[in-house]
Amino acid sequence: MLKKKETAPDFTLFSAPDKRIRLQELKGRNIILAFYPADWSPVCSDQMALYNEMLGYFNKYDADIFGISVDSKWCHQAFVQSRNLKFPLLADFEPKGEICKKYGVYDDQEGESQRALFVIDKEGTIAWSYLSPIGTNPGADGILDALETLTQKL
Repeated sequence: MLKKKETAPDFTLFSAPDKRIRLQELKGRNIILAFYPADWSPVCSDQMALYNEMLGYFNKYDADIFGISVDSKWCHQAFVQSRNLKFPLLADFEPKGEICKKYGVYDDQEGESQRALFVIDKEGTIAWSYLSPIGTNPGADGILDALETLTQKL
């Protein structure tokens, strides 16, 4: 798993059936990447719902959050609509898990992402990372602490 002070690997992933997001184009904002195993699972659903509620706090730190799993853009679209999520989910679908592998959080045995969080600073460097037990919602405290630390550096 990538660690603090490493450069975040660039990627371009679908955020909707007709839209892609490139990490490199987001420089100038703090970025939160929330890798998770699968849409519709109970822990993942709770985790994404929590982050949806935390958007105002993330915005105070000039931070955007993106969920990433190996689910397809169509699965993400249905999940976002069903859960009324206000942030993008990115599809690391094909080649399956390519970005999860670049970040060191792909579970080869299960064929899905591990549950991992990354906070990336405005220059594209990893400021914080955390690997959560697969069945545990990691919450948002670590993310907020990392964002607060970034703010204090200014």
